Amino acid sequence: MPAKIPATIVTGFLGAGKTTLIRNLLAQANGRRIALIINEFGDLGVDGDILKGCGDATCRDEDIMELSNGCICCTVAEDFIPTMEKLLARDDAPDHIVIETSGLALPQPLVRAFNWPAISTKVTVDGVIALVDGKATAEGRFAHDPAAVDAQRKSDDSLDHETPLSELFDDQIACADMIVVNKTDLLTEAEAETLTTDLTTKSRDAVRVVKAAHGQLPLDLLLGQNAAAEADTKARHEIHHHHHDDEDGHDHHDHDDFESFTITRPEITDPTAFAEQVAGIIRAHDILRLKGFAAVEGKPMRLALQAVGPRIETYYDTPLTGPRETRLVVIGQTGLDRAAITRALSA
Repeated sequence: MPAKIPATIVTGFLGAGKTTLIRNLLAQANGRRIALIINEFGDLGVDGDILKGCGDATCRDEDIMELSNGCICCTVAEDFIPTMEKLLARDDAPDHIVIETSGLALPQPLVRAFNWPAISTKVTVDGVIALVDGKATAEGRFAHDPAAVDAQRKSDDSLDHETPLSELFDDQIACADMIVVNKTDLLTEAEAETLTTDLTTKSRDAVRVVKAAHGQLPLDLLLGQNAAAEADTKARHEIHHHHHDDEDGHDHHDHDDFESFTITRPEITDPTAFAEQVAGIIRAHDILRLKGFAAVEGKPMRLALQAVGPRIETYYDTPLTGPRETRLVVIGQTGLDRAAITRALSA
């Protein structure tokens, strides 16, 4: 029987650095073909486009599949399993599969899905990586911007678990084979050591806790864990109960408190000034999350932009092949002044 294709699940809250970690991983592939399944949030496929923009045969468009129908752990049967079947049926099967979950996804249902007959003989969970925002976790917030995580929660109509961040964090840690404490450049050495020790104590035996800055870790550390996690689900059980039903026995969700919309504007002239402008607009309008791409005057490369709160990351990621325009997704609480934000971002 052919060897099973290994799959790595990368989980962690919005803004923890999952996409950056995966992009750094792809840069080290050295010819190993890695297929990606991205559980996107928002109406602009930013995460998928960022990964497609690595400009390498490793990142062929056909190797990147985006699941945009909601939280992956809540759409396993109708979304994830068919996607896996399609990927595994290809003549040019990948060497490794990496799955980037939504920040709200519970990893346990996803791991159990690998026991489904349709895929169980063809693929195995090489490991579950839980990415932790070191700065936020050390401060007891778990996510850099809890309100942005809540915006993500409220905008997902398929989400069937109303899980507090602390409980969701516990379940991600309980399922992990490796815990990556990211953004340690924002911590003192003592803070990083204390957090690492605490997470080691909370995790299962033999789980490795490693420190990273900007998601930079060796590929051989992340892949090749050989955990076969789907055969070990009892040890990774959910710590908390996640379904909160109303009096009629139905899942109750309030999806009207948050909104997102897309803005398209012409190319920009000065990336530094534009980032400062965006940060000011975020503060002025209480924007929770902003992400997208910009064309820069005189530059052949596309500028990727991601903001969690007013903290903004920008970098050139791929040659610009489409229209020379800037597209941004704005996420915030319901009542955002769309007209004013559009005018400000277009100025």
